[in-house]
Amino acid sequence: MAARSAERRPSAATVDILRTLVGFPTVSRDSNLDLIHWVRDYLAAHGVDSVLSHGADPGKANLFATIGSGSGGLVLSGHTDVVSVDGQEWNSDPFVLEERDGKLFGRGTCDMKGFIAAVLAKVPALAAAERAEPVHLAFSFDEEIGCKGVGYMLDGLVARGIRPRGCVVGEPTSMDVVIGHKTGSAYGCTVRGLEAHSSLAPKGVNAIFFAARVIARIEEIAVRLREIEPRNEGYSVPYSTLSVGVIEGGQASNIVPAVCKFRFDIRTLPDTDPDAIIAELRRYIDSELLPEMRAVSETADIEIVMNGRVPGFAVEAEAPLTRYVQRLAGSNAAPAFVAYGSEAGLFQAKNIQSVLCGPGSIEQAHKPDEFVTLEQLARCEDFLDRLLVTPFLD
Repeated sequence: MAARSAERRPSAATVDILRTLVGFPTVSRDSNLDLIHWVRDYLAAHGVDSVLSHGADPGKANLFATIGSGSGGLVLSGHTDVVSVDGQEWNSDPFVLEERDGKLFGRGTCDMKGFIAAVLAKVPALAAAERAEPVHLAFSFDEEIGCKGVGYMLDGLVARGIRPRGCVVGEPTSMDVVIGHKTGSAYGCTVRGLEAHSSLAPKGVNAIFFAARVIARIEEIAVRLREIEPRNEGYSVPYSTLSVGVIEGGQASNIVPAVCKFRFDIRTLPDTDPDAIIAELRRYIDSELLPEMRAVSETADIEIVMNGRVPGFAVEAEAPLTRYVQRLAGSNAAPAFVAYGSEAGLFQAKNIQSVLCGPGSIEQAHKPDEFVTLEQLARCEDFLDRLLVTPFLD
């Protein structure tokens, strides 16, 4: 598709709504209710009812709304939370929208309030359109800290018998269509040994030594996957990866440490099971490390716990949903894969096939002076205008 003029602008309605959304400081650690209630009231003013769903924290909510009637339909999905601005140096207030040089700056403009603003600006047109199937709006909380909120919304859809046929998650893809990302799994490992004076080291169980052996096995698995796992060349790293990111343990060089903890993550291609990798680690621990540790101390132990998982997703390049969203986006680019995670895998787990397509570049997300270009928002509006008149056909 030919490049469009950088001077193209979105509607004033989209910019005004984005200004309002950015003004709500919905950092994941804080409440998003002010934003959600504003969206609920905005939709109600256009005759659209909303359903809110909460998790354990009553200060956070998802919002789900349906425009139109009938079964099936397409979901337009976005998360309302944003990452913190702590420690970042901005050239403007991150929670006040500012336009400079064809760009709109503010926390969440790219990831992903720009998409939500464009969708909300089209609500009057969506409400007036005569479509064979409804359009659903799904706005979630706590995506940035492990996609923890959207599950409550999806459980509610199942309970109410709502079965959309597809979902577009508006993550920043430069309005190209993304058909897959890896599963991301985060783990913590705690090694408990036996403390002793270092002059009597054999009478202790050095937790750091045994943690190091677990870490070495993690690296061995990573190397094996790099060497033998079938490649998916659509990814910038075309194989599954393991990485240890944090380690802590010990008190002094003359004390055999009793405890060592570390955290690691696994990013797997669709055909690789992260649970199988953890099972392999546990077999190694149970058969080789624990017998050696417990020969000195019966209370020695190694525990691995999963701290979180963002499931991956994959859609065929020729799937009806892929072709449909490409048509809406007006994009000739080949469907792509991305390294970051999203809520798409959670929708797919509920049998709602999903793709990613939204305004902005992921390169701008989470950074100081985050921005989305006016041109990208205008392209998103074009996408939604085509949605108004283009049926989703299998």
